[in-house]
Amino acid sequence: MAKKRRAFAWSPLRALMKKSGAQIVSRDAVEALLNYLENRSKKLTAMALNFAKHSKRKKISKGDMALAIEFY
Repeated sequence: MAKKRRAFAWSPLRALMKKSGAQIVSRDAVEALLNYLENRSKKLTAMALNFAKHSKRKKISKGDMALAIEFY
């Protein structure tokens, strides 16, 4: 079975979880967080793109992303 191509790297995310205080982190916990972050990132990007299109632009700006995060 081929590995699924991820937008976020598994190891740095696991290290971040450990740095946040989790001593032992299961593979399933990292996978769950990866899935959540990927889904949320896709939704926020789509919202930011809508803000950019509303302003008649193709490029997503920092302001577009800030609005998307604020209204998510």
